[in-house]
Amino acid sequence: MSERKTVTAREHWTRKGEVRLYLYEKFVGDPKEARGTILFVHGSSMAGRPTFDLQVPGRPHSSAMDWFAERGFDTWSVDMEGYGRSDKQRDINCDIANGADDLAAAADCIEKTRGAGPLLIYGISSGALRAALFAERCPERVKRLALDAFVWTGDGSPTLAERRKKLPAFLARNRRPLDRAFVHSIFTRDHPGTADSRVVDAFADAILALDSEVPTGTYVDMCTKLPLVEPTRILCPTLVMRGEFDGIAGFDDLIAFFAKLPNADKEFAVMPGIAHASFQEKNYLSVYDILYGFFSRTPPAYRGG
Repeated sequence: MSERKTVTAREHWTRKGEVRLYLYEKFVGDPKEARGTILFVHGSSMAGRPTFDLQVPGRPHSSAMDWFAERGFDTWSVDMEGYGRSDKQRDINCDIANGADDLAAAADCIEKTRGAGPLLIYGISSGALRAALFAERCPERVKRLALDAFVWTGDGSPTLAERRKKLPAFLARNRRPLDRAFVHSIFTRDHPGTADSRVVDAFADAILALDSEVPTGTYVDMCTKLPLVEPTRILCPTLVMRGEFDGIAGFDDLIAFFAKLPNADKEFAVMPGIAHASFQEKNYLSVYDILYGFFSRTPPAYRGG
């Protein structure tokens, strides 16, 4: 694009019962005239804005929210209960099902604020599980679904095999500590070199400014309860995105999941040079391109018998 457009940011709050949830919105122009509304869903160890609005000087289009807003989308992220600016008071581990409840509350807020819906939803890692479960529960509220670093049964996942060794500690507490070394490990455990160190440092700064500990529920679910979603009940057009080096998302596991998706408007994308945290890695712009193509696609005019 020849020149940068002015991106407007808005903060919002909504409630899930007595729980306050924080939402963040970015758009260009009039959001009610957007070409679509995207809800970004974060993973197990970080809140929404560090993941989707990461600002790194000298890294063009570092913020995914800015990039998509500049291309006409109204973009939103939500901090799940127990993360970031959302409430952390309840003595629960904030599992995947609870996260799907958060997405229902977030969708309510977006629909009431902007009159938007159904939504374009992107989820990464456990955020993909939350997003898939929400789509299974509420198919009429999801226009298109993108699942990045997703896991179905967990077969073929070396990261989950290692994580299960620490399961007693995750079961013993509802929250686990978070530090800079852990954030760096996200980028070294699968294939070192997929991300620039300065980007990882900026990511760690943004995460740790909001959280020194995060819930254990998604880890417990991914170690003990998979599969958590049934692909035959996900009726919307779906994109499955798998990083070449991702240690969570087993390739054969995802192919089996993809084959069972009933909507023929579906896509499986392998992302070269990507490990697990795709938006923070060196090839992030190619990830944006894949997602943009799917969210911008003209729906089929003919579907057969």
